[in-house]
Amino acid sequence: MEEAPDQAVHADQPPRTERLRVVLNRIVRILVCLALCPIMLMLVYRLPFLHPLSMPMLADHLMLQSYQRDWVPLDRISPNLIKAVMMSEDGRFCSHHGVDWVQMNAVIDDAMDGDETRGASTITMQTVKNLFLWNSRSYLRKALEIPYALIADRIWPKRRTMELYLNIAEWGPGIYGAEAAARYHFKTSADRLSLRQAALLAVSLPNPIDRNASRPGPGLRRLAAVVERRARDAGPYITCLDE
Repeated sequence: MEEAPDQAVHADQPPRTERLRVVLNRIVRILVCLALCPIMLMLVYRLPFLHPLSMPMLADHLMLQSYQRDWVPLDRISPNLIKAVMMSEDGRFCSHHGVDWVQMNAVIDDAMDGDETRGASTITMQTVKNLFLWNSRSYLRKALEIPYALIADRIWPKRRTMELYLNIAEWGPGIYGAEAAARYHFKTSADRLSLRQAALLAVSLPNPIDRNASRPGPGLRRLAAVVERRARDAGPYITCLDE
């Protein structure tokens, strides 16, 4: 007896579960490749002559919006800015390995207690976020940011991490990096920033669109004064940048 045509067609087709397995395998492979791409780029970006663009810069390109960024090596950035940024953003930069677990645990404890949480992103975490991830807050982004930061700290010397960060950080609409920020806000170069100017730039980093370093309000000036005092005594905290 001949098999009915419709039965023959169904017999030649793989079971639905098999097709689903094939699709899921392809999706997993794509996701793994996407997850590995930043790690490969980290190895490439270790080279000091490369000046990578951040995700916000690439977004500006796609939106046909102009931006300012003049890459400068770390030795052409004022130590005042390096100290101020470290004291404002990540005081344990030289002692942790990409993630500050002390601060991270404190944030988790605050969240468990129902208290308002504070940021625990290190400079390394912010660097990998700016280079490889997106800006909106989400658990997925944080889940990627933490392992990427741990890997980046193994690949990049601390000095290179700081150089990358200070050249891709956003300091205003379309203003990226220390050199562009110094010229935009204070009409000077990154290597000539005073400690007060550096402190104002540092405290504007969490929200550079709303916090204008060149036109600070009373609250921003008070924060800058605190960072300025800390930066004056920051010598022991930045020794890893001399390596």
